[in-house]
Amino acid sequence: MAIIFNEQNKTYTIQTKNTTYQMAINPFGVLLHTYYGRKIENDNLAYTVYDDMSPFTPKTEDIKGDEVWARIDHIPQEISCFGCGDYRESSVNVRHADGTMGLQPIFVSAEIKNGKYSLEGLPAFYGDEGETLIVTLKDRVYDVYLHLYYGVLPEYDLITRALVIENKTSSKIHVEKALSLNLDFNYGDFDLVSFEGRWAQERRFQRTPVAHGKNQIFSTRGASGHIMNPSCILCSKDATETNGDAYALAFVYSGSFLISASRNFNDNTRLVMGINPENFNFVLESDESFQTPEVAMTFSYNGFEPASQNLHKAIRNNLCRGKYKNARRPVLINNWEGTYFDFNGDKLVSMAKDASELGVELFVMDDGWFGKRDDDYSGLGDWVVNERKLGCTLSELASKINEAGLKFGIWFEPEAINEDSDLYRAHPDYAFKMPNRQPTLARHQLILDMSRKEVRDNIYNQLCKILDSANISYVKWDFNRNITDLYSCEVPAEKQGEIYHRYVLGLYDLLERITSRYPDILFESCSGGGGRFDCGMHYYMPQAWTSDDTDPIERLKIQHGTSFIYPVSTMGAHVSASPNHQTNRKTPLKTRGNVAYFGTYGLELDVNKMTDEEKAEIKRQVAEFKQHYELIQRGEYYRLRSPYEFDSLYCVWQVVASDKSEALVCAVKYRTEANTHPEFVRLRGLDENKYYKVNGGKIYQGATLMYNGLMLEQSWGDYESQLYYIEEVK
Repeated sequence: MAIIFNEQNKTYTIQTKNTTYQMAINPFGVLLHTYYGRKIENDNLAYTVYDDMSPFTPKTEDIKGDEVWARIDHIPQEISCFGCGDYRESSVNVRHADGTMGLQPIFVSAEIKNGKYSLEGLPAFYGDEGETLIVTLKDRVYDVYLHLYYGVLPEYDLITRALVIENKTSSKIHVEKALSLNLDFNYGDFDLVSFEGRWAQERRFQRTPVAHGKNQIFSTRGASGHIMNPSCILCSKDATETNGDAYALAFVYSGSFLISASRNFNDNTRLVMGINPENFNFVLESDESFQTPEVAMTFSYNGFEPASQNLHKAIRNNLCRGKYKNARRPVLINNWEGTYFDFNGDKLVSMAKDASELGVELFVMDDGWFGKRDDDYSGLGDWVVNERKLGCTLSELASKINEAGLKFGIWFEPEAINEDSDLYRAHPDYAFKMPNRQPTLARHQLILDMSRKEVRDNIYNQLCKILDSANISYVKWDFNRNITDLYSCEVPAEKQGEIYHRYVLGLYDLLERITSRYPDILFESCSGGGGRFDCGMHYYMPQAWTSDDTDPIERLKIQHGTSFIYPVSTMGAHVSASPNHQTNRKTPLKTRGNVAYFGTYGLELDVNKMTDEEKAEIKRQVAEFKQHYELIQRGEYYRLRSPYEFDSLYCVWQVVASDKSEALVCAVKYRTEANTHPEFVRLRGLDENKYYKVNGGKIYQGATLMYNGLMLEQSWGDYESQLYYIEEVK
């Protein structure tokens, strides 16, 4: 059993492979958080909760002066509510029919179930091998219930949290804040690792102390966004890749979010995570409920590395779904950077024929194939094939590319609409626009109101007509701007605060319908690159375009930051032209390939323009990537040298097979100096007693490579790289 109830101590203890999470019910019925950390067997950990006897700490007393509600301003809790004596960042806020706010949740009951819970209409981790704990609390005064969901996947040290708020009163209530996670600690010596950025610079590693006050990571964009990722690591001051405490958390949601880490006057630390309360107000009528998305968390006492590896395995095996979650995905070529809007059917077929000779397996036609779409000013919303531009039907084009030996894929941006489109002219109300205001355009487009079923049905029917018309094996689902002008014309004023969340629910509904209808299609998420790279999207699509920045040196930081939470198998990574289209940097083709290997590997260029020598190198790369595919995609990932370590010339990382029989190390030289000396990198994850051959040559004991190190080959010039294949000698 992963979940244990102790009747005598009134404790619920969650045990995973290496960690323990415990909560306890105090005499007032408050659900205390007593411990989360390294595994402890069979003990009551509530002794760490102490009473603050300060006369300035609020408590609730009856008419006789007896305390009937705890002093909660400092005690660790499983759920925190506004308005009843806890001045820290709360996770729940409810406004009642009489205008009062706040809850005092009292323990009612708990239930333990086999299998990991699922969430209706929301993505979530799954697993029959898991367990579920549902704890029910009720407000002391009003018939408002809080159902706390805990899912446990013990093998990955993974615990998930979600919340249901249920209105059993006779009147409606307003849910003004509904965060999924409240995680309290009675000490405060933490750092917060987050992954900030901007377009073409997503998920850069950032580490800051949790000081007195609040550290906040958030999005108010209606999407998880380029600027901050809905994930973080709360860690001890001494935490490194291999040392110290690390709590890694990921929000399984694709909309606006809030992560707040705060430290109070008693040095208590609280971390909350969930839907951003900015512009959020959900109305619950009597007998209605609100379900939050879930947060996934894992703990490591050996630094960032094991926490990342736990999340990688859980995301690959128990979040991603469908045919391609563990199947080998085809090596693709996308025509976007090769042609942009300037193409026709003959050009695409020519590119496909050349790519086929290099071992590429899938051709993807990007933006510009539909409606009136020769630039980004028009056409979005009109998913009708432009046969004049292609010179043939879509079915004929797909057949020609299939005859060249490649599968065929296609690009959509289903959530957006141009004002210059037939759909907008027929249904201007389908787009988000505020009354009496000019709409705010981005990339000359508006966002469709996915909270409305008729809008989703229109897009669904258009997409199905396209996907049914040709032999299509892949879909790139793009979302190139964030939401403004948030207003749904079909919703009363009182419910406009629900639209951000209802948009995401509508998106998930559409994705569920499309991916279920086409189970053999590989879907890839994109949002102006990595603007919606989150666990919510990975539930529907096993990979996402990591960034529009394809420069391999820029990608070192982008893929490095992404790897703290997300596995290699989710990261779209392509070889592009040199000079690079985003930075104008010139890099060796070998380096572009080596970096793209540690993602889904593909091409983003015009192969017709490549020299014979370049084509030979790509052909070698495709064969090498296929040879090491299983190792790269499912091996355990190790960050050996960070691109932020300025005392080194190299960024180095490694993947190791689960049985430690082989490994692959990549070293990229990201800056150059004169009179350099050899650099040694200590490998990790090998068997110290086994012997390994490096690149088919020298043989070393595993202990030697891990404790003395691998000497990197010295190279001349800019941005050189080297791949080291390490194979067990049997």
